[in-house]
Amino acid sequence: MGLQTTFHAPGAGADFLGMRKSRAGSTEIVYDDGAKQRLIWRVADGAGDEVISDALQAAVGAQRVLASLYDELKKRAIQIERI
Repeated sequence: MGLQTTFHAPGAGADFLGMRKSRAGSTEIVYDDGAKQRLIWRVADGAGDEVISDALQAAVGAQRVLASLYDELKKRAIQIERI
């Protein structure tokens, strides 16, 4: 089975988290709240896709998705930089 790369918040929230590869081959994380905010970060280190996917999956189930995303990335020592 393949690695899950996109996640939608359960329930009424329209929050979306996903990861993708840029043209240069680096991994990027995308957050969209479904209304007005879309944020993109480049993964600064060589974190594996499975570790990033686990962090996204844990974060999307939280009440405050964006705050939880930062916490999950910090827990796993995944460094990001905003694009």
